[in-house]
Amino acid sequence: MRERGFKAEDFAVRHLKKMGYKIITRNFSCRWGEIDIIAQKGEYTVFAEVKLRKNDSFGGGAAAVDRRKQERIKKTASLYLSTLETEPPVRFDVVIITAEGEKFKKENVEIIENAFY
Repeated sequence: MRERGFKAEDFAVRHLKKMGYKIITRNFSCRWGEIDIIAQKGEYTVFAEVKLRKNDSFGGGAAAVDRRKQERIKKTASLYLSTLETEPPVRFDVVIITAEGEKFKKENVEIIENAFY
């Protein structure tokens, strides 16, 4: 199961790069949590959470990033930002990949920009 998640993250990275994101790091973690992808898009530092789902049951991938998960991501992002000399404008995106099997297709990717604040 975890291997499939890594493949989904790899696919998300390739997709984001094609959309003009510059990947800074992956799987940034600390005691509060983990951020799947940290990227640069325009002036923004983007903290992206990748969600892989078989279908949209139970609200799909976006519903999996609930308030508690958002708070952990924001706390982890705050720690990351504290390591920088200046604090850039930030954005929190969610990358949702819907796929039954091991094949991921670009038409099955949805990026929710500014998914939460």
